[in-house]
Amino acid sequence: MKKTTVTPLLGLLALCCSASAFGNSSSPATGDTDNIRPVETDKLKITPIGTLLMDGALYASPQKSEFPDGVCIPDVRLGVTASIGRHWNAKIEVGYAYNKVLLKDVWMQYDFSATDQLRVGLQMQHFGYQNSTAACMKVTMIEPVSNSVFNEGHMIGLTWYHNADKYFTTLSAHAEPKTSSLLLGKDEMRREGYGLRTRLVARPLHKEGLMVQAGVSGAFLTPQYNGGSGKEDTHDSFSFGANFPTKVTLHSAIHSTVSHAMNLWKFTPELMFCYGRAAIESQYFFMQVNRRQGLPAYRATGAYATLRGIILGQDYTYNMAVAGIATPRPKSLEGVVSYNYTSLSDSRSMIFGGRLNDISVGLNYYINRYMVAKLRYGYTHTWDRADTPSMSLNTVQARLQFIF
Repeated sequence: MKKTTVTPLLGLLALCCSASAFGNSSSPATGDTDNIRPVETDKLKITPIGTLLMDGALYASPQKSEFPDGVCIPDVRLGVTASIGRHWNAKIEVGYAYNKVLLKDVWMQYDFSATDQLRVGLQMQHFGYQNSTAACMKVTMIEPVSNSVFNEGHMIGLTWYHNADKYFTTLSAHAEPKTSSLLLGKDEMRREGYGLRTRLVARPLHKEGLMVQAGVSGAFLTPQYNGGSGKEDTHDSFSFGANFPTKVTLHSAIHSTVSHAMNLWKFTPELMFCYGRAAIESQYFFMQVNRRQGLPAYRATGAYATLRGIILGQDYTYNMAVAGIATPRPKSLEGVVSYNYTSLSDSRSMIFGGRLNDISVGLNYYINRYMVAKLRYGYTHTWDRADTPSMSLNTVQARLQFIF
């Protein structure tokens, strides 16, 4: 993003933070009920938000030259949330990572009731258990590779949320992911891809220390932008891939491109069970790309299972808004063991994007409500990728994160 674009965005955030300070100075003290006044339905409340991640990693691999040890700041975000009266909410968040500045969440929301909301703008679309929280909040430190492959990033769209006691539902219509990062001309806009998706969750038990949840998500997408400098965009392909699960060194682990694509559909069942200070979270992913000219459909799969437990601290609690386990309380020490398998190779379609196994163990210490320290060891092995040798990687990495 050009400097001329970044400067106005940062100026806007500074202005919003100033407005927040001005607005809060006149707010009544919490708990003041001596004089009950009429509700000001048009009152504006602005709250600054931010994220800072600092990572360090050591690697051991037969391909060590491709994985240099080091430290980095993989993500910095700054933004504001705003509410107007009882029904309107908005969020603006800008992120900086690897010398790039991108918009993250930029949306407006209308609350019809305590259970139903409608959100429009640039946002993460729910597709399974993992995609309901930010990447920095994953208990595995690095999100499961399957979730990176079979999920999209922020997309411009419209989402309806139904957040009832025993059920959680989302329904979305959205444009393709690259719409938010590319300035498409009129020809590309006419060919812009779109998608539909939904997440359905049943949660018969969700009290502290006892949670049972099962759900399924489905999605349909049309082919996406695949043009570039000096290349005509045909808008008839999909690309999938993920790096090795580390942020210090970015190295492609698996990748496939499916040409002559007609459409894509995918689904993911999810399961979560918690008893006291122990919990398990898991998902399975299946994806099929239907193709033109009589070519066989391309299929890819993945799955992960994560076992987590509070070593020091109290029982897990539930987060109704994201339909998942809430962040453990401050001063909690959490242990995590996770396994992930992902396949982008399909012999029927003769596309070999590679297969990946990843197993990891980690510790998370929740210092206070704003800071978390994480330590992770992982072993990753890839194979069956066209024109790419098998690779193995041992990783020890640490993270200190600050979120407000």
